[in-house]
This record gives sequence, structure tokens and C-alpha cells, in this order.
Amino acid sequence: MTTPTELPINGNNDVVLVRQHVRTAAVDVGLSLVDQTKVVTAASELARNALVYAGGGRVRVEIVQNGLRKGLRLTFSDEGPGIPDIEQALVDGWTTGGGLGLGLSGSRRLVDEFDLKSAPGEGTLITVTKWAR
Repeated sequence: MTTPTELPINGNNDVVLVRQHVRTAAVDVGLSLVDQTKVVTAASELARNALVYAGGGRVRVEIVQNGLRKGLRLTFSDEGPGIPDIEQALVDGWTTGGGLGLGLSGSRRLVDEFDLKSAPGEGTLITVTKWAR
């Protein structure tokens, strides 16, 4: 296994670098082109959310294995204001910003595993995993 990589998310250039790094890791894991696109899209949405709603954060990119197959796990963390109502935040179309309200819910649909932990004043931690088929 490769060593996990931590990347900062402090500006638009960092979002681009996250996308590039996740694409490379997805290829290394052996994800199909469709699954590469899904995980890169999810990573882009989650990185942008950290930037827009929390003023920045970081992502940990790691290749994981569950015995049968490899996968790509991404852990996004920030020290922003947190999400007061996680259930509401995962509803399609709900937004506190000016977007379409599809970032969190869309990202959840694009990956195989999605875990979100957040509370007001405590920041947000989102872990997603995409498994090779």
C-alpha cells in the first residue's frame, strides 16, 4: 500500500490539485473510467464545500484494501462552522449558499461509502470510499 497523502484546501488552485491527485490515485487503484469520474467529481464537490463553507480544510487520500479488492478513501476535514442539521443538508436542493444544493447529496450517490460527522462550532469530517469492481 502507498502512504496516505494529505493535501490542503485553501484556494481554488488547491481544489484543482485535489482533483488531479484523486484522479491519479483512482487510476492506481484500478477504478474504471466511470468510477474514476465519479470519485473525482465527489472529491471536487467536497473540496469546494470545505473552501466555500469553512474557508478551507484538508483532505487525506489513501488507497485501502478490504481483503478482496482495493479502494480509494478520501477524508475531508475542516474547522468551519459545522453543519447544524446533517439530515437536512443531505436533502437534494437544500443549500445555505447560492449553489444547487447537490454537493453533499450528489457526492453521497457517487461513492460506495459515505460518512459525515459535523456539529455547530466543531467543523466537519466527511469520509468517502470508492471500491474497485
